[in-house]
Amino acid sequence: MKRNRKVMLMGCMLGLAGLASCTDGYESEPVENFTLDYVFSPTDSVGTQATQYLNNIYRHLVNGHNRVGSDYLDAATDDAISIYYDDSEVYKLAMGRYTPTGRISAEMGWGTYYNTIREASIFVANIDRVPFNLTYVKAGETETDADGNLKETPLNVTMKAEARFLRALAYFELVKRYGGVPLLGDRVFELNDNLELPRNSFAQCVEYIVGELDDIKDDLRGLPMNGSDATNYAAVPTREACMALKTRVLLYAASKLFNEEPLERGNELVGYATYDRNRWKLAADAALELMSTAGHKGSGVINLNPNFRNAFLGYYSGGNTELIWFVQGEMNSYNLERNNGPLGFTGNGLGNGRTLPTQNLVESFPMKDGKPIGSSAYPYEVNNQYANRDPRLAAYIVTDGSTWGHNNSVITTGTYGTNNDAINAEQGHSTRTGYYLRKLLRPDCNADPSVNTTQDHVTTRIRYTEIYLDFAEAANEAWGPTDARKGYSAYDVIKKIRQRAGIGVDGNDPYLESIKNNKDEMRKLIRNERRIELCFEGARFWDLRRWKEDLNNTARGMQISKNGGALKYEVINVESRSYSDYMNYGPIPYGEIVKFNNLVQNDGWK
Repeated sequence: MKRNRKVMLMGCMLGLAGLASCTDGYESEPVENFTLDYVFSPTDSVGTQATQYLNNIYRHLVNGHNRVGSDYLDAATDDAISIYYDDSEVYKLAMGRYTPTGRISAEMGWGTYYNTIREASIFVANIDRVPFNLTYVKAGETETDADGNLKETPLNVTMKAEARFLRALAYFELVKRYGGVPLLGDRVFELNDNLELPRNSFAQCVEYIVGELDDIKDDLRGLPMNGSDATNYAAVPTREACMALKTRVLLYAASKLFNEEPLERGNELVGYATYDRNRWKLAADAALELMSTAGHKGSGVINLNPNFRNAFLGYYSGGNTELIWFVQGEMNSYNLERNNGPLGFTGNGLGNGRTLPTQNLVESFPMKDGKPIGSSAYPYEVNNQYANRDPRLAAYIVTDGSTWGHNNSVITTGTYGTNNDAINAEQGHSTRTGYYLRKLLRPDCNADPSVNTTQDHVTTRIRYTEIYLDFAEAANEAWGPTDARKGYSAYDVIKKIRQRAGIGVDGNDPYLESIKNNKDEMRKLIRNERRIELCFEGARFWDLRRWKEDLNNTARGMQISKNGGALKYEVINVESRSYSDYMNYGPIPYGEIVKFNNLVQNDGWK
């Protein structure tokens, strides 16, 4: 008699331990089951159930917008804070107020990532049983049929590659949080299997992830997607997304936390045994491969959006070559703008100002000529500090006197303001820093009931600007600022990013020119450009850790008061930070540690 094997679709596993956690005393099988023969039916030529299964794996991907207790992850850094006080999840994350038994579930995701890995492995093991009559064209396909059309391949090939991509991504998310973790390969563990698995080394995990990405990239679709593909498959990983993820993985692996100065030198679970500068070269080469084949010197399917303000807007209208990989967010909605826009002008609670930029971030934007504050020909005056600044400041952050909304209402964040936009006007309902978020919010989207305009939104996973910044960082460390490879140098790509932002005078960037032969100064500039360009995209939280930067910088704000007719600007301390070095690595859940003797906890969390 044929054994009736079963598989979870929605999943109730919690990491490795979950394989034994989904049954009760009355049932011998988990309750959320379909048979493998049903999901991966050898008679389903369109793969209806298999496609649904893969879609369920995609649902494990986190939304980048307001995803940590309704805040952006950046509010756990020196770039932002939450509008709420001590009880917010992001505040606990910023302060290190978590333990192996009391973790921040929205960010630490051990069980979610292993659930993704298990479901992806089930899919990989079984998808070839489905006799797809649907086809697609592989990325870079050159073989043609008798009519001159590009060869088409059964759909299960790319679907398997997509599942392996999602599995590799899940491993990377684990590794950047915990260091080395148990690698399961293609094996799907059953309830009675021995789960006493040790952690693999950090190096083994990176090698596995990179190997998987290299192996699957040519089986994925490629950019650009046109016609029905742009609608039906726009959010799936492509060959270009695969190469971009490889770049990100190798950049993290080359960084100080894992390569140069792991917290425990010699502990190969949390980093490499010895420093190797060649790891920077590997990261730079990975970025170069993508840039030279798909960038403006290659096929041109990806490139910087000429207008940095439009780099985050919709894919479906076409023309946005900035986006390499994204996930469809809320469509026909204004929730993103309502959650993060200023509070006072809309009334009726239609602006919630959830994540508040800090004075720390504001001060990172250079002056208009590209020079840091204090070294520019443009004077920096505290009482007029938003004048003659990097244009990205006004585009990304709402400052006192900015306009907002469909009727360009003036936002007053000073203490003399007459509504809840004013700093600390009402606890939990007003800015605490003197600033509101503008970046990522659509100017053509408004929650005011008299207007009620909604738009489509996307969560950007990887965009071309990040690849430029990844390359600049890695190339500067590997070869120096101006040494070019395949027509690209760290200096070249940073210049392009700053030119697009409108920095400099008549196309000149005197500050960049003055430091272009200084590796250390270029490193500082690259990191600052990364901070500005990728703010509120979830990068800085991890960048600070991999660079081993100070995590205890106090978040500051700008309080503007009026004395007679004169305005007084005062930098204020808003939120302190308290973080220990060992917290650069997260705590493996206590429930996993006590169940599995071979699973070693990270130092400091024992």
